[in-house]
Amino acid sequence: MAGDTPRDAGAPPPTSPDTTADASAPATAQTTQAAHGPGKAGFWALTIGAIGVVFGDIGTSPLYALREAIGHAQGGVGGDLAVIGVVSLAFWALMIVVTLKYVLFLMRADNKGEGGTLALMALAQHAIGRRSAWIFILGVCGAALFYGDGIITPAISVLSAIEGVKDAPGVGTRLDAFIVPVAAAILIALFLAQSRGTAGLAKYFGPITAIWFLSLGALGLYHIFDDISILRALSPHYGVMLLINDGFLGFIILGSVFLAVTGAEALYADMGHFGKAPIRAGWLCFVLPCLTLNYLGQGALILDNQGAAENPFWAMVPHFAYWPMLLLATIATVIASQAVITGAFSVTQQAVQLGLLPRIDIRFTSETQAGQIFVPAVNTLLMVGVLTLLVVFQSSHNLTAAYGVAVTGVMLINTLMSFSVITKKWGWSVWATLACLIPFGFIDTVFLTSNLLKIPDGAWLPLVLGAVLILIMWTWTRGSQILSDKAKKDSLPLTDLIEMLRARPPHRAPGTAIFLTSDPDVAPVALMHNLKHNKVLHEKNVILTVRTADRPRVPDSHRVQIEPINDDFKKITLTYGFMESPVVPRALSLCRKQGVKFDIMSTSFFLGRRSVVPSASQGMPLWQDKLYIFLMRNAANPTDFFHIPPGRVVELGTQVSV
Repeated sequence: MAGDTPRDAGAPPPTSPDTTADASAPATAQTTQAAHGPGKAGFWALTIGAIGVVFGDIGTSPLYALREAIGHAQGGVGGDLAVIGVVSLAFWALMIVVTLKYVLFLMRADNKGEGGTLALMALAQHAIGRRSAWIFILGVCGAALFYGDGIITPAISVLSAIEGVKDAPGVGTRLDAFIVPVAAAILIALFLAQSRGTAGLAKYFGPITAIWFLSLGALGLYHIFDDISILRALSPHYGVMLLINDGFLGFIILGSVFLAVTGAEALYADMGHFGKAPIRAGWLCFVLPCLTLNYLGQGALILDNQGAAENPFWAMVPHFAYWPMLLLATIATVIASQAVITGAFSVTQQAVQLGLLPRIDIRFTSETQAGQIFVPAVNTLLMVGVLTLLVVFQSSHNLTAAYGVAVTGVMLINTLMSFSVITKKWGWSVWATLACLIPFGFIDTVFLTSNLLKIPDGAWLPLVLGAVLILIMWTWTRGSQILSDKAKKDSLPLTDLIEMLRARPPHRAPGTAIFLTSDPDVAPVALMHNLKHNKVLHEKNVILTVRTADRPRVPDSHRVQIEPINDDFKKITLTYGFMESPVVPRALSLCRKQGVKFDIMSTSFFLGRRSVVPSASQGMPLWQDKLYIFLMRNAANPTDFFHIPPGRVVELGTQVSV
């Protein structure tokens, strides 16, 4: 392990904000053009790009959302109110949850342009300025639940599109047996293609998804005239009446209505890639109108023909356009799945940098776009999870029972974490903050509890997956903290060691030695072992600490801090944002601007590796000790993680109990 702890060398605990770096404007290739004030052409290019990535998930909801909600509603009051009420609830869910909460409100809570649960967690910690256990717990839970959503979205999206063959003209039931195998083949191909990167194809995502939304709007507009009275659904009165008349069944209906807003979290999470303005413009001017028209059209079709309620979306499509629409739907769901997979990769990178997970092999698939990454372990686990869902649930109807719990959980967590940001960073009074957040929190809670009723039918799956990930994150952070505390307790202060070396100078070796450590104030284990066993001290010695800031990125001008100790020793601190990958040799080359030069061929990197053994009498429970050791052994090689030339690395280790 790099440094003296199994975590990233010098990465602070995720609940401890790092104030050493000025997190000013990002300076990497992943910086959005919006941050630099693009012209009109650049703005609309970002808007089209956002339509392809940000809105892919919510754009596939019309395939199944209204079908499920109306199916429940017709078991209650039935009649026109069941249809108009459900469409009204779907429309106002889009308006309140997506438009008001995310687009107009929560997107203001950005961490230097970045959004998402972990970015919000870091921002909340920075706003408070101290360790906060409850914010840390909320952030961990939000990140864990995100993965639960990540395995369901590809399965339900692609499957719901392929199921369109059931209603294809002239087909009947002949192709029903091939639906699940075809969906599985498409998803396997998608996951296998991840290692090659998607930078080349990403430029087509926006235009294709835009055509998909235009098709949704056109179909809806055409069918609105089947029964123009569907426009009554734009009034919240009918949604409220449905909930009142159906009683407890109305509460159950909300769990299906929520399917219309799954994907709202992506608006916030992908904010750093496209900027606030393009996402807001794409939603308000394009996506929201198209979705509204489509849901109104589906409702009007059902009012005119009750039989269409079995699969209203595909009942909307005229025969001459059926197969092209089926192909377009399949491509749109694949693009939506790609966005979720890419999001899982990004969240994993952030979690590793924040110390929530052990180091994981993260590969860059583009030389020009920093956001194009591939995480083999996550890709494999997602693929296995998605294929398992296909085999177990067999249909999108069955999958909707498992869908929603993870998403509503993340939404509620974001509402809770935003409290600290609004009061501490925005300067709002507590009462004004509560007046704003309580309505959002109430709606989130209602949707969450409604979706929890699905637990017996499959909603337990994302909760179990989330619980496992929470356990892993908690075990990793707790074990790392225990080892860090032990290192501080058992270590010798660096100043004391320097005094001892001045009194009894050891043999000097030519060149530079760099010792990676998490605590620059104590003597690194690798340095102590080098003196003890090799009995030498290099001519130049650097105590190197790699820290993770509570900002997405740190510009090169603030990357390096140098603190001379004496002629023999220097302290160097490298600071990275939680969305950056540490490249130590490149960062050290920046030291030349501060008068410190490094010749990589005469420099040796000393890494302290700890061999951890379980202890039943201290620290964590024995089973948790074993889990922590398993995670350590399967962590990525620190040499690869920090991009250090393998030929320049020396590892010296010791044994410690946890």
